[in-house]
Amino acid sequence: MKLNAKGRYAVMALCDLAKQSDGRPIALADIAERQDISLSYLEQLFAKMRRGGLVNSVRGPGGGYMLARPASQTCIADIILAVDEPIRATRCSPGQPVGCRGTPQRCLTHDLWEELGNQIYLYLSAVTLADVIENRIDPGRNGAMPAPGCCGGEDDSLAAQ
Repeated sequence: MKLNAKGRYAVMALCDLAKQSDGRPIALADIAERQDISLSYLEQLFAKMRRGGLVNSVRGPGGGYMLARPASQTCIADIILAVDEPIRATRCSPGQPVGCRGTPQRCLTHDLWEELGNQIYLYLSAVTLADVIENRIDPGRNGAMPAPGCCGGEDDSLAAQ
């Protein structure tokens, strides 16, 4: 699964907002400058995130955006979904009569990719903005290691070549 710019930029922008706000509104122009994201693109993303209940806007001088709830209660999956970024790894759409191959049948690996999408969603649902801005993301936190002989495991014959 490849997360496109929309989801990545939305997460980057809300992390910036969470880190910089100190309870006061932050102008999108400031976020755009710090994160090197187009202001007009941020405006589109924040409109979606406001509709999704993730941020509140404050008008007038000194206005901008604030998180609608604490960073510790805002999970990354909610941000990605708010900007219409599907969290799935299959080519077919859920509920459609046509499968991955353009027929009613699913491809042989459909369940593999569908479960991968589910695991990505579960992981992103377990990570909050607070986790990200407080550097609590540990790449090995799940303790998952490849099985021997599989994907870089101890007995992987490809690793020896």
